[in-house]
Amino acid sequence: MTSPRIVATDLDGTLLNSLGSVSTRTRQALRLASDAGAQIVFLTARPPRSVVPIAEQAGVTGTMICSNGAIVYDLATHRLTASYALDPATIRKLTAALAEAVPGVAFAAETGRRVLVEGGYTWPDVHDAAFIQEVPDICDEDQPFVKLLAVSTEHTADDMLAMALPVVEGHAEITHTGVHGLVEISAPGVTKAGTFALLCQELGVDPAEVVAFGDMPNDLAVLTFAGTGYAMANAHQLVLAAIERRTLSNDEDGVAVVLERLFS
Repeated sequence: MTSPRIVATDLDGTLLNSLGSVSTRTRQALRLASDAGAQIVFLTARPPRSVVPIAEQAGVTGTMICSNGAIVYDLATHRLTASYALDPATIRKLTAALAEAVPGVAFAAETGRRVLVEGGYTWPDVHDAAFIQEVPDICDEDQPFVKLLAVSTEHTADDMLAMALPVVEGHAEITHTGVHGLVEISAPGVTKAGTFALLCQELGVDPAEVVAFGDMPNDLAVLTFAGTGYAMANAHQLVLAAIERRTLSNDEDGVAVVLERLFS
């Protein structure tokens, strides 16, 4: 096998260990791949402001795909080079329907620069407090959002997805990243895999020249798109059932193990 031209990797549960850090071994493996000419692309549900310090820790520069494919971000210029947003009318329709389908649900919305949070939204996944603005009602904000977050502390993420999918399907994309009781909603057709496929097309990179890593359902389409896709040992059961290739867990430097073999 020739060396891949792109290394595409999720962050949480994949490249990052359970402490949320890039290990020394993983950083060295990324450098090994980069020195061999591969481009490192992060594909994450996180917004750009949360990805930048991780990229600095990892020693990675270039293009990143953030917010589940809704944002393409250039680390070199610190610019959003593409953004795919939900329109306000769709947000109003979805929040009303989800409130009926999931009693007690609360909402937050990512703009790409900050996150707007309703008073009932108390989930700690929004960990960058300096960028939070509390609002009485998401629907009162007449602006596009790159991602709508719906949370219920009474349900698991899988249960939330099952309840929300019939409401959202056909109007937007919905997935989850394993956070308890949280689902993430993007504009129709906007996924990590879809945005990544466009990037590969722009760069003239064939899927066969991509190696990818992931652990959650929102990574699954990326892993099947890539010529070589690896599920982490700690991956969600749906990912483990669908992806044949496996590597070690994120706490065992599973990404680094593969990159060392491919680029040594």
